[in-house]
Amino acid sequence: MSPTKLSAVVLDAPDAHRLADFYMRLLGFVVRTDESDWVAIGPPGGGTGLSFQTEPEYVPPVWPTRRPGEQQMMLHLDIEVDDLHSETARALAEGARLADHQPQDDVRVLFDPAGHPFCLWVRTAQ
Repeated sequence: MSPTKLSAVVLDAPDAHRLADFYMRLLGFVVRTDESDWVAIGPPGGGTGLSFQTEPEYVPPVWPTRRPGEQQMMLHLDIEVDDLHSETARALAEGARLADHQPQDDVRVLFDPAGHPFCLWVRTAQ
């Protein structure tokens, strides 16, 4: 067994609790840790989760990048779904925002309530 393991991806946000609540609804995750400026969530049966940290100076990422050297997307989450249309509608109902630029038919780029881009995607036959 490896002495290290990835436990979570941490996203900064103006309100950690609000963003954690969005992803709990979207992914069906549960709270693991709940502090004043920090929330950790993960799958009910264990596994890699997401953590959220309140950052008063938070600046949302930009996608797609407008100009070299300016704020950009540093990372994004890829979330596989079975039905792209219905899961996109559900994400929008939960508070996501659809990106103007959609680069692929089998992927939907959205922004969470704090402005982090994430992708819903469906596996296609290869």
